[in-house]
Amino acid sequence: MNVTRTLATARRVLAQLRHDPRTIALLLVVPCLLLTLLRFMFDGQPHAFDRVGAALLGIFPLLVMFLVTSVAMLRERTTGTLERLLTMPLGRLDLLLGYALAFGLVALVQAALASVLTLGLLGLDVAGPTWLLFAVALGDGLLGMALGLLVSAFAATEFQAVQFLPAVILPQLLLCGLFVPRDSMAAGLRVVSDVLPLSYAVDAMNRLTGTAGVSGALVRDLAVIAGSALLALALGAATLRRRTA
Repeated sequence: MNVTRTLATARRVLAQLRHDPRTIALLLVVPCLLLTLLRFMFDGQPHAFDRVGAALLGIFPLLVMFLVTSVAMLRERTTGTLERLLTMPLGRLDLLLGYALAFGLVALVQAALASVLTLGLLGLDVAGPTWLLFAVALGDGLLGMALGLLVSAFAATEFQAVQFLPAVILPQLLLCGLFVPRDSMAAGLRVVSDVLPLSYAVDAMNRLTGTAGVSGALVRDLAVIAGSALLALALGAATLRRRTA
């Protein structure tokens, strides 16, 4: 890893994002709009919003970051940019970490906006520390970014990259405990749920809304989210190809 090259890659990606207002709107505005829509759906049922609002505060940023980063990295290959970059003294890990740093900064802003909106204007009631709610939302955004960078290596077109959304994210969404408590699932589904990182993201949000203080289980959930993001980045570096097939 070369810090200078990693930072140069991050600056290039941020410069590209700065000139793409639609992508910025997708990353920063859409999660806030979805959370606002959810609040009005549960108008008159504040307890219902408290139950699902925190979980979706983590899920919506993960979905958006996954979609944008998978397409962005694939575009680097299909346009030949990645091939040109890797002929220079730029390692695969430098490239992925540069992307991770750039989109990590975006995820930081995204999590801050969504958390302030949800806790302030939308009135989400949280028993635990509010800064931890922000930390979990940020971790979920980073996880979505890392998974997006990973699956981009297995797609040949942008359409295929989008197809990975239901293949990779939808099973996690169904088994994370948002719709059915994980304790109530069949044994086989519970085992699968236990190895999916989104389950720990939802568990962490539920602990924050229902329990004051910081428990060991909450720390474990945060560790699993962070570890899953790092593992996805490592696998992405190992599978990164210069060009699409």
